[in-house]
Amino acid sequence: MNHIKRNIFTFLLGLVFSLNLYADEGMWLPYLLDQIQIENMQSMGLKLSAEDIYNINHSSLKDAIVIFGRGCTGEVVSADGLIFTNHHCGFGAIQSSSSIENDYLKEGFWARNLKEEIPIAGLTVQFLINVTDVTNEMLEGVNFQMPENQFDSILKFNEKRLLEAIPAQDGMAGVIKEFYAGNQYYLFVYQTYKDIRLVGAPPTAIGKFGGDTDNWMWPRHTGDFSVFRIYTSPSGKPATYQVNNIPLKAKRYLTINAGGIKKGDFAMIMGYPGRTDRYATSWGVAQAMNLTNPSIIKIRDKKLEILRNSMAANDEIRIKYAAKYAGISNYWKYYIGQNKQLKRLKVYEKKKQQEKEFADWVSADPQRHEKYGGVLTGFEQAYQLLNQTAKPLVYIREAAFGPEIISFASRSESLINQSVNKNRNNLLENLLLSAKEMGDSFFRNFDQSTDKRLFAAMMSMYYNDMDPQFVPQVLLSANKKYKGQWDKYADEVYQKSIFSSMESFTKFLNNPSINIVKDDPIYQLAVAFKEMSRKIETMNVEARDQLKRNKRLYVEAVQLMYPNRSFYPDANQTLRLTYGTIQDYQAADAIEYNYFTTHFGILEKEDPSNPDFQVPSRLKEVFNQKYFSPYYKNDTVVTCFLTNNDITGGNSGSPVLNGDGELIGLAFDGNWEAMSGDIAYEPELQRTINVDIRYVLFLIDKYAHSHHIMRELSIKYER
Repeated sequence: MNHIKRNIFTFLLGLVFSLNLYADEGMWLPYLLDQIQIENMQSMGLKLSAEDIYNINHSSLKDAIVIFGRGCTGEVVSADGLIFTNHHCGFGAIQSSSSIENDYLKEGFWARNLKEEIPIAGLTVQFLINVTDVTNEMLEGVNFQMPENQFDSILKFNEKRLLEAIPAQDGMAGVIKEFYAGNQYYLFVYQTYKDIRLVGAPPTAIGKFGGDTDNWMWPRHTGDFSVFRIYTSPSGKPATYQVNNIPLKAKRYLTINAGGIKKGDFAMIMGYPGRTDRYATSWGVAQAMNLTNPSIIKIRDKKLEILRNSMAANDEIRIKYAAKYAGISNYWKYYIGQNKQLKRLKVYEKKKQQEKEFADWVSADPQRHEKYGGVLTGFEQAYQLLNQTAKPLVYIREAAFGPEIISFASRSESLINQSVNKNRNNLLENLLLSAKEMGDSFFRNFDQSTDKRLFAAMMSMYYNDMDPQFVPQVLLSANKKYKGQWDKYADEVYQKSIFSSMESFTKFLNNPSINIVKDDPIYQLAVAFKEMSRKIETMNVEARDQLKRNKRLYVEAVQLMYPNRSFYPDANQTLRLTYGTIQDYQAADAIEYNYFTTHFGILEKEDPSNPDFQVPSRLKEVFNQKYFSPYYKNDTVVTCFLTNNDITGGNSGSPVLNGDGELIGLAFDGNWEAMSGDIAYEPELQRTINVDIRYVLFLIDKYAHSHHIMRELSIKYER
């Protein structure tokens, strides 16, 4: 496909309203870098050209950066398809490979050869092949004045036509992403590899050192990395797992620079940030602060309490729920921090000021007033309606479907209906096999007693916190029947439901009946909550359409307000580049943080009574040996460092690159003082927390003695 014309960058719309655009702010599209960005980056220390970063005709840095799994970034670091990413990105794979006998979460895992590498079912890696601007094709037949449902219908038709034109071969597939509130569209073609194997990971006490306590905080001392490998068919094509598959012959892999870092060094991060909302209005900020965030925090508080107690009492449950707990906990603390910093940094007030400037600009010209005069009023009206259902939607997602058994019943609905609606003599065996496989996967990491406690707590919370109009009749009836004793309700439904154990689910599959499904109490709840969700979405159609229309106009107007600026788009899990420098920061009055941490902080934080701060005896032995060469020239191990790069969720595992495009660290977190950063970038406060590549190498080499991994890597030991 044709490469995107570089001069289209001048058309890019702005999603930041700040009057001062800092060079290190922004998640830039590497395939649209213009001369201004490159010159800024080169003045800060970049020694590469735009073509060195992104090129579809020749090998470039983009060929070493991958989407890892469903929501992280990884980088290829060897000619044989070795990948580095974060430990928390590989956590699910480590957990699923663990057992009481082989507790890789607790002990770590290091394959000593290719045969010992563990295949991870369902894990994928995606390489970006090319990008094409398809704005004209997507908007063909569209009139921006038409109703939103008609607008969306045309978009879906055009999207289907474009995607069907992509040859379905060698793991290739396309996705079309919306930019700038629907003013621009790009087609991304990816190649997906499905045989991914776990190569190595430190124990959780290293990979998640600090746990929930240190999450989103600085100073940090976390060895947040894990190692995987991509495999292909013997002919080099993407393939599912086969014994005779071979390691990927990489088109491009990163050189590692273990020469060390210093303040002011250029730092560039490439990866796949998931979502930002820098263009949020004051009404959107108010909704987050007052409705959605507090609801998420409250529900997840209770979930975490229940899981924590179950996991502490039983090692088998600890292993089963480790990844689930981590997923719930991460964004539980994120929303706590976001609310705190939105208030502290007065983001709502700043948005109101931006909207005043917008209103003044619009009113200064009759033509602008005619086109954009109703935008702010439209936002306000839309949010007035959406606020009425914001909390119920959170409760449906977080509480109603919080118990895994309800989510499982919901996912099984379509499959079961297809099976039981067939003539018994003509049952499709593949449907039953799929249902059986779904059950095997689900119950492998399910504990009925834990989920039952979750069920009782979530149903109680939903019933007591919701306006009755948003409570399904089945839950109203349950409250009346059991007189608010939700534990008794849980006991009965788990005893009766076919979804409560592998045995009962298998028994049903052996003799499926539509009446059994319809009478199942968990199935009834799943259907009732889905119907309530659909009811709310129907209530919100007009408001959401109004919001979309006004956002398109708002984005367009901002471009016209500041025609001489280059602005970047919001994150949407497409490849982005962010550039800046290694920097310290002042967190608050009289609180100044250095830009790096050392192993002394690990020893100072050690607390054997606190799971977050337990230090493996092996790690202390390695520290005490003081055999730190060639990674460190003295008796200090640098563990983590800070940059002022602009990242968000999805950038986890992204490579931190120096001016030569060499790997110096892995990005893994943001800092507490700038947790509002997905909505408003704070240049003086916002920092990216990275694990130093020297600490990664030190742990692979000195701690794990995985010398065969070290031999694969291309390492420079001088700056």
